[in-house]
Amino acid sequence: MRVAVMGAAGRMGKTLVEAVTQADGVELTAATVLPDSSLIGADVGELAGVGKLNVALAGSLQDIVDDFDVLIDFTQPETTMENLTFCAEHGKKMVIGTTGLTDDQKAHLAACAEKTAVMFASNMSVGVNLCFKVLDMVARTLGDDYDVEIIETHHRHKVDSPSGTALSMGEAVAGALGRDLKKCAVYGREGQVGARTREEIGFETIRAGDVVGDHTVLFANEGERIEITHKASSRMTFAKGAVRASKWLESHDKGLFDMQDVLDLR
Repeated sequence: MRVAVMGAAGRMGKTLVEAVTQADGVELTAATVLPDSSLIGADVGELAGVGKLNVALAGSLQDIVDDFDVLIDFTQPETTMENLTFCAEHGKKMVIGTTGLTDDQKAHLAACAEKTAVMFASNMSVGVNLCFKVLDMVARTLGDDYDVEIIETHHRHKVDSPSGTALSMGEAVAGALGRDLKKCAVYGREGQVGARTREEIGFETIRAGDVVGDHTVLFANEGERIEITHKASSRMTFAKGAVRASKWLESHDKGLFDMQDVLDLR
């Protein structure tokens, strides 16, 4: 599979470049930066610190349209939607790790997936996706007798809140309990809010320093607490998952998938 990395000059982009170069079965053949970037034309391998790859940074997908089979995109929602439209129109597959998508943007994902293969996940870590599976089992076993709170911590630069992973964890728990997360989610508490209801799922968000990503789901009842925690110390965790997804898409021409599909956790 010929892979292109979107936003290759960013922190995640550089990590993705490194991950692709380390993996078997994929080849980094294209990469992009912002259209007005002074880095256009530079070698992406030298930028990422992995050595010269003879792959020049481009300013748009149109410039590399013939050079890749699958695009990996961890950028911003609006940019990702534009790239998704481009990939669907040109028969390119796409792996999306961008978070903070609206319902309309997720609907656009589904529409484009009717034309090409799209893998979208709020978190591509194998460990986190195992946590989703575990959370479903734990929630079904405990039922409605336990309060549920989700605490997440990320670096100071993260722009969306709560994290996409935290929301996915909430969706896993809510689905297992037969609840609608949009109706039962509570995002932070302040003032005289009264006692918590049994149905609500609380979210607490912390932004500080350079934390890559910590997530804890707390199930609490009188007399005991159960905590399911995942801590990421390197972006390489997510990058390796994205590369794994890219290889997995090779056998799929169209459809909308997530990491549960890639890892056969359904």
